[in-house]
Amino acid sequence: MSQAEAEQVRSRSPLWTLGLLRSEIATLLRRHRTYALLGVLAAVPVLIGIAVRIETGGGGGGGAGGPDGGAGPAFLAQVTNNGLFLVFAALAATLPVFLPMAVGVVAGDAVAGEANSGTLRYLLVAPAGRTRLLLVKYASVLVFCLVATLVVAASALAVGALLFPVGEVTTISGTRIGFGEGLVRAALTALVVAVSLTGFAALGLFVSTLTGSGIGAMAATVGLLITVQILDSIPQLSGAHPYLFSHYWMSFADVLREPVHWDDLIKNFQLQGLYVAVFGSAAWARFTAKDITA
Repeated sequence: MSQAEAEQVRSRSPLWTLGLLRSEIATLLRRHRTYALLGVLAAVPVLIGIAVRIETGGGGGGGAGGPDGGAGPAFLAQVTNNGLFLVFAALAATLPVFLPMAVGVVAGDAVAGEANSGTLRYLLVAPAGRTRLLLVKYASVLVFCLVATLVVAASALAVGALLFPVGEVTTISGTRIGFGEGLVRAALTALVVAVSLTGFAALGLFVSTLTGSGIGAMAATVGLLITVQILDSIPQLSGAHPYLFSHYWMSFADVLREPVHWDDLIKNFQLQGLYVAVFGSAAWARFTAKDITA
C-alpha cells in the first residue's frame, strides 16, 4: 500500500474524525474571542443578580409572581425568594439577543474565517474531506451552543445562591418541588435553550459558506438574527411567526410547569430540526461545490 493510500484509509477512520473534532473544539475554545464572548455571557447573570439585590435590598418582597404578570415568564419576581430562579431569568434575558449573537459570531466564522486566513485549503488537503470537515465545523458550533448556555446557567446559579436564599421551588403551575428537582429542571432548561439554537447555528454555517470574509459572514448572520426578531414582533405577520426559528425559543419556560408542558417544546424541536435539515443541506451543497482558492 502506498503512503497516499495509507493516508486515505487513515482519514476514513472514526478515530481520525474524532481527533479532528477534538482539535477543532480545542482551537475554538482557546481563542481570545471565545473567552470574550463567554465572559460577556457570564457577566449578564451577575448584573441581573446585583440589580435585583439592590432594588429589593435582598428582601423576599418579590411575591409569588406568575407567568401572566408581564411579557414572558415573570422569573425576576421570584429571584428574591429563591436564587435558583436567577438561572431561568438569566436564560430568558440572554436568549433573545446575547446567546444567539455569540452563536452567530462563531457559526459565521466557522468556514469563512478559515478561508479568510488561508487555512481552509490546507485543511482540505489534510485530507479531511469537505463533508467531514463541514460536519466537524457544525459539531463544534453545537458544542459552543451548549458551553455558552451552561456558562450562563452556572454563573446565574452561583450568583443566585450567593445573593439570595435557595430552597424549594414554586413552579409556574403553583406547585412546589424540592431544590434537587429544581436543579434538574434548571439543567433541562439549559439543554432546551442549547437545542433551540441549533437551527440558527445551521443558518449561520450556511452563510459562512457563501463568503470568504469572516467578518462579513458574522455580520450577515447577526443581521439575519435581528431581522427575524423584528419580524417575529410584528402582529401583522403572525401567520409567518411559527416558521421563524426564534418563535418558540421562550418555550423553555414550560419546563418549569408541573407537569411539564411539551406542546410548544416539541414544536420548537421540530422547527429547529427543519432549519438544521434545510440549511445544513444548503451549506453542504454550497461547500462541496465551492471553488476553494484560499
